[in-house]
Amino acid sequence: MELKLNNNSGLNVDPRTKIILLVIISFMVFNEAPLYITGILVLIPFFCLFFSDYKKAALVYLILYLISIYIQIYLLPTSTGISAILLITFSYTSTRMLPILMMGYYTVSTTKVSEFIASMEKSSVPKEIIIPLSVIFRYIPSVYEEIRLITDAMKMRGFGFTVKSFRNPLKLIEFYMIPILISAVKTADELSAASLTRGLSNPKKRTHLVSVQFSTIDYLLIAIAIIGFIIFACYFIGGH
Repeated sequence: MELKLNNNSGLNVDPRTKIILLVIISFMVFNEAPLYITGILVLIPFFCLFFSDYKKAALVYLILYLISIYIQIYLLPTSTGISAILLITFSYTSTRMLPILMMGYYTVSTTKVSEFIASMEKSSVPKEIIIPLSVIFRYIPSVYEEIRLITDAMKMRGFGFTVKSFRNPLKLIEFYMIPILISAVKTADELSAASLTRGLSNPKKRTHLVSVQFSTIDYLLIAIAIIGFIIFACYFIGGH
Protein backbone atom coordinates (compact mmCIF):
# COMPACT_ATOMS: atom_id res chain seq x y z
CA MET A 1 0.00 0.00 0.00
CA GLU A 2 1.36 3.41 -0.97
CA LEU A 3 -0.26 6.77 -0.26
CA LYS A 4 0.98 9.52 -2.54
CA LEU A 5 2.33 12.22 -0.28
CA ASN A 6 5.30 13.57 -2.20
CA ASN A 7 5.26 17.35 -2.30
CA ASN A 8 8.91 18.16 -2.86
CA SER A 9 9.57 21.52 -4.47
CA GLY A 10 11.84 21.86 -7.45
CA LEU A 11 13.06 19.00 -9.59
CA ASN A 12 11.53 15.72 -8.41
CA VAL A 13 13.92 12.91 -9.35
CA ASP A 14 13.48 9.31 -8.29
CA PRO A 15 16.15 8.10 -5.81
CA ARG A 16 17.04 5.24 -8.17
CA THR A 17 17.77 7.73 -10.93
CA LYS A 18 20.06 9.69 -8.63
CA ILE A 19 22.05 6.57 -7.75
CA ILE A 20 22.33 5.52 -11.41
CA LEU A 21 23.59 8.98 -12.38
CA LEU A 22 26.04 9.02 -9.47
CA VAL A 23 27.52 5.67 -10.50
CA ILE A 24 27.87 6.61 -14.18
CA ILE A 25 29.37 10.03 -13.42
CA SER A 26 31.79 8.50 -10.91
CA PHE A 27 33.01 6.03 -13.53
CA MET A 28 33.41 8.53 -16.35
CA VAL A 29 35.03 11.55 -14.76
CA PHE A 30 37.95 9.50 -13.43
CA ASN A 31 38.99 8.57 -16.96
CA GLU A 32 40.65 10.75 -19.55
CA ALA A 33 38.19 11.76 -22.25
CA PRO A 34 37.58 14.86 -24.37
CA LEU A 35 35.53 17.66 -22.85
CA TYR A 36 32.68 17.14 -25.34
CA ILE A 37 32.18 13.63 -23.91
CA THR A 38 32.40 14.35 -20.18
CA GLY A 39 30.89 17.83 -20.41
CA ILE A 40 27.31 16.63 -20.76
CA LEU A 41 27.50 14.37 -17.72
CA VAL A 42 29.33 17.05 -15.75
CA LEU A 43 26.41 19.41 -16.37
CA ILE A 44 23.85 16.94 -14.97
CA PRO A 45 24.66 17.76 -11.30
CA PHE A 46 24.50 21.47 -12.17
CA PHE A 47 21.01 21.27 -13.65
CA CYS A 48 19.78 18.96 -10.87
CA LEU A 49 21.00 21.36 -8.19
CA PHE A 50 19.92 24.51 -10.04
CA PHE A 51 16.33 23.35 -10.49
CA SER A 52 16.09 21.97 -6.95
CA ASP A 53 16.50 25.26 -5.06
CA TYR A 54 20.28 24.83 -4.71
CA LYS A 55 21.15 27.59 -7.17
CA LYS A 56 24.09 28.96 -5.18
CA ALA A 57 25.76 25.55 -4.90
CA ALA A 58 25.11 24.91 -8.61
CA LEU A 59 26.68 28.20 -9.69
CA VAL A 60 29.72 27.77 -7.42
CA TYR A 61 30.20 24.25 -8.79
CA LEU A 62 29.98 25.40 -12.42
CA ILE A 63 32.36 28.33 -11.86
CA LEU A 64 34.97 26.15 -10.13
CA TYR A 65 34.73 23.53 -12.87
CA LEU A 66 35.12 26.13 -15.65
CA ILE A 67 38.10 27.66 -13.84
CA SER A 68 39.71 24.21 -13.61
CA ILE A 69 39.16 23.59 -17.33
CA TYR A 70 40.59 27.02 -18.16
CA ILE A 71 43.68 26.26 -16.07
CA GLN A 72 44.21 22.93 -17.85
CA ILE A 73 43.85 24.41 -21.33
CA TYR A 74 45.56 27.80 -21.03
CA LEU A 75 47.74 27.99 -17.90
CA LEU A 76 49.28 24.53 -17.47
CA PRO A 77 51.14 24.48 -20.83
CA THR A 78 53.11 27.58 -19.78
CA SER A 79 53.52 26.82 -16.06
CA THR A 80 56.63 25.41 -14.43
CA GLY A 81 57.91 24.55 -10.97
CA ILE A 82 55.77 24.84 -7.86
CA SER A 83 53.08 26.87 -9.61
CA ALA A 84 52.59 24.03 -12.12
CA ILE A 85 52.28 21.47 -9.31
CA LEU A 86 49.68 23.60 -7.51
CA LEU A 87 47.70 24.25 -10.68
CA ILE A 88 47.73 20.56 -11.65
CA THR A 89 46.63 19.53 -8.16
CA PHE A 90 43.77 22.03 -8.08
CA SER A 91 42.54 21.63 -11.65
CA TYR A 92 42.67 17.85 -11.95
CA THR A 93 41.28 17.29 -8.46
CA SER A 94 38.40 19.65 -9.23
CA THR A 95 37.56 18.15 -12.62
CA ARG A 96 37.64 14.61 -11.20
CA MET A 97 36.10 15.08 -7.76
CA LEU A 98 33.68 18.02 -8.08
CA PRO A 99 31.09 16.28 -10.31
CA ILE A 100 31.02 13.27 -7.98
CA LEU A 101 30.86 15.36 -4.82
CA MET A 102 28.10 17.61 -6.16
CA MET A 103 26.04 14.68 -7.45
CA GLY A 104 26.48 12.98 -4.08
CA TYR A 105 25.53 16.22 -2.31
CA TYR A 106 22.41 16.50 -4.44
CA THR A 107 21.49 12.86 -3.82
CA VAL A 108 21.83 13.07 -0.04
CA SER A 109 20.29 16.55 0.30
CA THR A 110 17.18 15.92 -1.78
CA THR A 111 16.40 12.31 -0.89
CA LYS A 112 14.28 11.53 2.14
CA VAL A 113 14.94 8.26 3.90
CA SER A 114 11.33 7.17 3.35
CA GLU A 115 11.64 7.81 -0.40
CA PHE A 116 14.91 5.92 -0.58
CA ILE A 117 13.54 2.90 1.31
CA ALA A 118 10.36 2.85 -0.80
CA SER A 119 12.32 3.00 -4.05
CA MET A 120 14.76 0.28 -2.98
CA GLU A 121 12.00 -2.05 -1.82
CA LYS A 122 10.11 -1.41 -5.05
CA SER A 123 13.24 -2.55 -6.91
CA SER A 124 13.45 -5.71 -4.74
CA VAL A 125 16.80 -4.71 -3.23
CA PRO A 126 17.75 -6.97 -0.27
CA LYS A 127 17.21 -5.55 3.21
CA GLU A 128 20.88 -6.24 3.98
CA ILE A 129 21.66 -3.41 1.55
CA ILE A 130 18.69 -1.14 2.28
CA ILE A 131 19.27 -0.86 6.04
CA PRO A 132 22.95 0.27 5.93
CA LEU A 133 22.28 2.70 3.07
CA SER A 134 19.23 4.18 4.78
CA VAL A 135 21.36 4.77 7.88
CA ILE A 136 23.96 6.52 5.72
CA PHE A 137 21.34 8.84 4.22
CA ARG A 138 20.45 10.04 7.71
CA TYR A 139 23.98 9.78 9.07
CA ILE A 140 25.66 12.37 6.81
CA PRO A 141 23.22 15.25 7.56
CA SER A 142 23.20 14.35 11.26
CA VAL A 143 27.01 14.35 11.51
CA TYR A 144 27.19 17.62 9.58
CA GLU A 145 24.78 19.21 12.06
CA GLU A 146 26.84 17.88 14.99
CA ILE A 147 30.04 19.30 13.47
CA ARG A 148 28.35 22.69 13.06
CA LEU A 149 27.18 22.70 16.69
CA ILE A 150 30.62 21.65 17.98
CA THR A 151 32.23 24.38 15.88
CA ASP A 152 29.87 27.00 17.33
CA ALA A 153 30.59 25.76 20.86
CA MET A 154 34.35 26.00 20.30
CA LYS A 155 34.01 29.52 18.89
CA MET A 156 32.15 30.58 22.03
CA ARG A 157 35.14 29.33 24.03
CA GLY A 158 37.52 31.25 21.78
CA PHE A 159 38.85 28.21 19.95
CA GLY A 160 37.39 28.04 16.46
CA PHE A 161 38.41 25.82 13.58
CA THR A 162 40.71 28.43 12.00
CA VAL A 163 44.26 28.71 10.72
CA LYS A 164 45.28 30.03 14.12
CA SER A 165 44.07 26.85 15.82
CA PHE A 166 46.53 24.76 13.79
CA ARG A 167 49.37 26.35 15.75
CA ASN A 168 48.34 24.17 18.66
CA PRO A 169 47.42 20.81 17.09
CA LEU A 170 47.11 18.98 20.43
CA LYS A 171 44.37 21.33 21.61
CA LEU A 172 42.73 21.10 18.21
CA ILE A 173 42.54 17.31 18.57
CA GLU A 174 41.39 17.46 22.18
CA PHE A 175 38.77 20.22 21.87
CA TYR A 176 37.54 19.65 18.34
CA MET A 177 38.37 16.31 16.73
CA ILE A 178 37.67 14.05 19.73
CA PRO A 179 34.14 15.46 20.32
CA ILE A 180 33.40 15.02 16.60
CA LEU A 181 34.58 11.39 16.63
CA ILE A 182 32.60 10.57 19.78
CA SER A 183 29.52 12.27 18.36
CA ALA A 184 29.91 10.43 15.04
CA VAL A 185 30.05 7.04 16.74
CA LYS A 186 27.11 7.88 19.00
CA THR A 187 25.05 9.13 16.05
CA ALA A 188 25.72 5.93 14.09
CA ASP A 189 24.53 3.77 17.00
CA GLU A 190 21.40 5.88 17.50
CA LEU A 191 20.46 5.83 13.82
CA SER A 192 21.00 2.08 13.59
CA ALA A 193 18.74 1.54 16.61
CA ALA A 194 16.14 3.94 15.20
CA SER A 195 16.08 2.09 11.87
CA LEU A 196 15.53 -1.24 13.56
CA THR A 197 12.89 0.26 15.85
CA ARG A 198 10.94 1.41 12.80
CA GLY A 199 10.76 -2.17 11.63
CA LEU A 200 13.20 -2.15 8.72
CA SER A 201 14.31 -5.66 9.63
CA ASN A 202 10.72 -6.95 9.60
CA PRO A 203 10.50 -9.66 6.90
CA LYS A 204 6.89 -8.75 6.08
CA LYS A 205 6.06 -6.25 3.35
CA ARG A 206 6.03 -2.66 4.56
CA THR A 207 3.59 0.13 3.71
CA HIS A 208 4.80 3.58 2.65
CA LEU A 209 3.41 7.09 2.83
CA VAL A 210 5.26 8.13 -0.32
CA SER A 211 4.83 6.96 -3.88
CA VAL A 212 8.01 6.60 -5.95
CA GLN A 213 7.91 6.08 -9.67
CA PHE A 214 9.91 7.06 -12.72
CA SER A 215 8.75 10.24 -14.42
CA THR A 216 9.63 11.90 -17.72
CA ILE A 217 12.58 13.72 -16.17
CA ASP A 218 13.93 10.40 -14.82
CA TYR A 219 13.83 8.76 -18.23
CA LEU A 220 15.39 11.86 -19.80
CA LEU A 221 18.30 11.99 -17.33
CA ILE A 222 18.94 8.25 -17.58
CA ALA A 223 18.84 8.45 -21.39
CA ILE A 224 21.37 11.31 -21.41
CA ALA A 225 23.64 9.39 -19.03
CA ILE A 226 23.44 6.18 -21.07
CA ILE A 227 24.07 8.00 -24.36
CA GLY A 228 27.05 9.76 -22.80
CA PHE A 229 28.37 6.46 -21.48
CA ILE A 230 27.99 4.79 -24.90
CA ILE A 231 29.90 7.64 -26.57
CA PHE A 232 32.50 7.37 -23.83
CA ALA A 233 32.87 3.59 -24.38
CA CYS A 234 33.06 3.97 -28.17
CA TYR A 235 35.75 6.62 -27.75
CA PHE A 236 38.01 4.22 -25.84
CA ILE A 237 37.13 1.11 -27.84
CA GLY A 238 37.85 2.99 -31.04
CA GLY A 239 41.39 3.70 -29.87
CA HIS A 240 40.80 7.37 -29.03
